[in-house]
Amino acid sequence: MPVSTQAAHPLTLIPGPVEFTDEVLQAMATPSQSHVSPQFVSVFGDALALLRELFMNKDKSAQAFAIAGAGTLGWDFVASNLLEPGENALVLHTGYFADSFADCIDTYGGVPTQLKAPLGDVVPLEQVEAALKSKFYKLITITHVDTSTGVLSDIKSIAALVRKVSPETLVIVDGVCSVGVEEIRFDEWDLDFVLTAPQKAIGVPAGLSIFIASGRALDVFKARKAKPGSYYASLAKWLPIMQNYEAKKASYFSTPPVQNIHALLASLKQILAIPLEDRFAAHEKMSEHIKETIASYGLKQVAVREGYQAHGMTAVYLPDGVALPDLLPKIAKRNIVLAGGLHKDIATKYFRIGHMGVSAIGDDRNDFTLALTAIKESLAECGYSI
Repeated sequence: MPVSTQAAHPLTLIPGPVEFTDEVLQAMATPSQSHVSPQFVSVFGDALALLRELFMNKDKSAQAFAIAGAGTLGWDFVASNLLEPGENALVLHTGYFADSFADCIDTYGGVPTQLKAPLGDVVPLEQVEAALKSKFYKLITITHVDTSTGVLSDIKSIAALVRKVSPETLVIVDGVCSVGVEEIRFDEWDLDFVLTAPQKAIGVPAGLSIFIASGRALDVFKARKAKPGSYYASLAKWLPIMQNYEAKKASYFSTPPVQNIHALLASLKQILAIPLEDRFAAHEKMSEHIKETIASYGLKQVAVREGYQAHGMTAVYLPDGVALPDLLPKIAKRNIVLAGGLHKDIATKYFRIGHMGVSAIGDDRNDFTLALTAIKESLAECGYSI
């Protein structure tokens, strides 16, 4: 990935959207094209095939989806298709986004039960096991990386526990801030549904809801008694569309975002040009560098448990005497855009750095040399001595 030739602009180093490569932005500028033209059908089919590679999926009973919408739409697909009114869902809570997922489940008539971890920590497996043994849950949801805390959940171990204790429970992963940066082995870990969005580690402008559903999940959907709770977010509507496009056949339910799909294919080709294991390792190396540097400044992370800290972002507590409305504008004056807090209990007490995609692992880029220097200098301007 060469140094960007884009016009000078402040570096967006938040937990999404991230910086985009020139090739992706050029693909977004693809001239108008029919969504049922042979040219686009081929592009869409290739993108869906490469999404399988990204999710490490070879089992053809599963299906990848890329649909116009936000990552949030993935929650609607889960809640309106895989749960029927009155059915139970176990929601593992490691931050803000579990509350939102639970609210979505409740909206469609499901019954969410949240297991809440202490702030900055994960839910112990023992608690998950006890909950699964207490009653039957149709599905369990796991936020792989909660963007509000930077906590990384161990979906491999959780999925193995579910298969041991309650094998019919569907394993649902919110991978919005993890797909493309954290290891996810869809087939090997026996997952059922992983949802994500393009504007984070996949490195494509927002506008797509991307997910993969297992054959088991699709069978559960097909066996439901009630109609799906959503017209647009209906697997019945979208499954044949995705199957047809992947088979290079034109199909229609609702017009796909042609330019976004072109950009998705451009990015997937870049991502998969190297082994995914190398990509994960590169993100981990950058994450360690950022976290070690932040620690050398005397700052602490929100995610408290080593080994359970995201590799694509870091949530950092402010030092005593430094206020968020004072710090972030000083950093922004140095052309670095970072994010404020999101978790309602500590929103004014921390800030967040996104380090995924081309900024984190692009060749010959110094985005985080600039960012870490900007943080250090801005803290000093706020009166904090390092």
